[in-house]
Amino acid sequence: MKTLLALALLSAPVVASAQLAVSVTLAPPALPVYVQPAAPEPSDVWAPGYWAYGDDGYYWVPGTWVVAPRTGYLWTPCYWGWNNGQYIYHGGYWGAHVGFYGGINYGYGYGGSGFNGGGWSNGVFVNRSVTNVNNVTNVSTFNGGPGGTTAAPTPAERAAAAEPHVPPTAAQNSHAMTASANPALRASVNHGKPAIAATSKPGEFSGKGVVAAKQAGAAPAAPAATRKPDSAAAHPRDNASAHPQNSSATQAQAHTAPAKPKAAPRTVAKKPAKPSRAKAGSQHKPRS
Repeated sequence: MKTLLALALLSAPVVASAQLAVSVTLAPPALPVYVQPAAPEPSDVWAPGYWAYGDDGYYWVPGTWVVAPRTGYLWTPCYWGWNNGQYIYHGGYWGAHVGFYGGINYGYGYGGSGFNGGGWSNGVFVNRSVTNVNNVTNVSTFNGGPGGTTAAPTPAERAAAAEPHVPPTAAQNSHAMTASANPALRASVNHGKPAIAATSKPGEFSGKGVVAAKQAGAAPAAPAATRKPDSAAAHPRDNASAHPQNSSATQAQAHTAPAKPKAAPRTVAKKPAKPSRAKAGSQHKPRS
């Protein structure tokens, strides 16, 4: 089922409607600390690692170097936003300018706003040397809500949100799907310190190009999530975000299956239904 869903999303037309949103009642773990591997090619663009959500809770998608899909395009990382007790996933995308990514400091050029790790010159992307420091300088790994960052999109980031976007490349999607199938990358297993924190190439999860986390973030908690069919017009925004979901239906959507539904209380014979015990974030329901 997971494979079929992923293939369906990857082959879907590039449109901004009829998307599948991911909302979680559990905050994502802190970003692990790791050293960025060397770029295989001088023109590669860095895509930082991030926590995605699947059937078994949060799992780490390693940072990696990727080839831009178009000349002049830059990568805007994904981020988790907060809205009415739910953590909402906002997928990354390619565009002429870097948009809003929640004020999350991913490090290595992505300090929370914009990107200073390189730029395009005469049709060629040129990487700049970025000091390898702790990429966890923010305590928060999500935007809005209790304990979240308070960053709001700048006018330039709002303008970038309205520009044409290109979804994650096939290599990026394959990289994320591979991560989702690796038990060692689950937060419940690695406790926020994945052995594969970053790779030099998408999908390269072994060998010299793999970098392990030096330090873990906050200890992960038990998973609890819900996925809902959505549309671009009805998608909830976190209280600081202005950009729409990208047209690839977000990376997490491209490589995770819907959470396993729990039996509704009214169908359980042994225990009478009690509305007060219904768990938020565990039911499939359409967004209004």
